[in-house]
Formats: sequence, structure tokens, C-alpha cells
Amino acid sequence: MQLHAPLHKRPGQGYAEPMYSLTHPVTSTLEIRKSRFLACVEPIADRPAAQARVAELRAEHPTAAHVCWALLAGGHSAAVDDGEPSGTAGRPMLEVLRHQQLDGVLATVVRYYGGIKLGAGGLVRAYTDAVAQALAGAERIEHIPSLTLRCELPYAHEGSARHLLNELGGELLEVQHVHTVQLTIRLPEDAAAALQEQLLSLTRGELGWQVCAAE
Repeated sequence: MQLHAPLHKRPGQGYAEPMYSLTHPVTSTLEIRKSRFLACVEPIADRPAAQARVAELRAEHPTAAHVCWALLAGGHSAAVDDGEPSGTAGRPMLEVLRHQQLDGVLATVVRYYGGIKLGAGGLVRAYTDAVAQALAGAERIEHIPSLTLRCELPYAHEGSARHLLNELGGELLEVQHVHTVQLTIRLPEDAAAALQEQLLSLTRGELGWQVCAAE
């Protein structure tokens, strides 16, 4: 089995300031000089899920001029202007999410153009205000970073590994029985290093360990 390096905190990560996600999607509508800005903020797991949600919005609003979006999830970010002048839509939306210490959140704004140009400054204000207005009605919950991991260990230690995972507040997602036991698990990020250390001791180093995703 291949032993992977111990876990470390992501660069710049700290625990002094809590991060928040949202309990459910919230929408709002803002109208400025005949343009309509349909904003939505919602909990999201990762970038692929965000892209799928944006694709749904494009299908729901085929005549909209723009579908702009911003994402903060698992340490990854995105800011998409979708044809608006560079830096006038996605980036302002992203800054609103950052300012409110959000993670695991997607912000989208569907714009129906009203025929009157707003200028760069007007667009920045419009997209900022649209997302801020939606967030004003959102319910926040503390976001606890988690990791999805795959570990491989001898059959004799499967029961103990399951017990440790349960003690550390983890979730068993999948089990494969081949020449060894392969467990796919999800658990709080700050518990992952403890699990790895205990499994290393339990198996006397016969542990395969791979981080699949951070959320």
C-alpha cells in the first residue's frame, strides 16, 4: 500500500474566524433602468455542481442577456462575467460572498437587458446590490469544512476503522472488498489528521490514504 503524506491545513486557512453557508436558496429581483437582475444565493458543494446549476439557469432563461455567477466552495472560487465588461459582474458578486465570510455558496444573477446602458460603475453596483439583497433574506449556518477520503487497509482492521470513523463524526460513503478493504469516507477536516494518525498506529503503517475532495 502507498502511504500518503500527513494532512496539513490549506495555505491561509485559520479557525479564528468562522465561515458560514446557507440553509436553503434565496432569490430576489432588482430592477434598474429597465434592466431586471434576478439574483439567487444557494448552498453548493463544489465547482461541478455550480456549473450544473448555472446550466439549468441558462435553460430556464433562454432569452436573458447574461447569466453571471460567483462561487466560494472548499477553498475554490470563481467569478464569471458572462459577456458583461470584465470585472463588472462576477468579481463584485464574489467580493460580497467573501465579505460575508461565506463558503459552500453559489451566487447567480440572471440579467434581462432593458435597453439602457448602465456603464461600468453602474453594473458593479447593480450586481453587488442584487447579491447583497438576496443574502439579506438568507439564513446562515456555520460551515464546517469536510474532506472526502479514500483509505485502504487490511481486512483485520476494518471494524476498528469503522469505530474510529464514527467516534470522529465521520460518514462511511462506500466500501470495496478486494485484496484489501477500501473505504471512502467523509469527515470534518479538523478530524482527518487524527484518524490518519490512529489508523497508521493500528495498521502498523499498512495504510493507503488519499484525499479526494475538500468541501
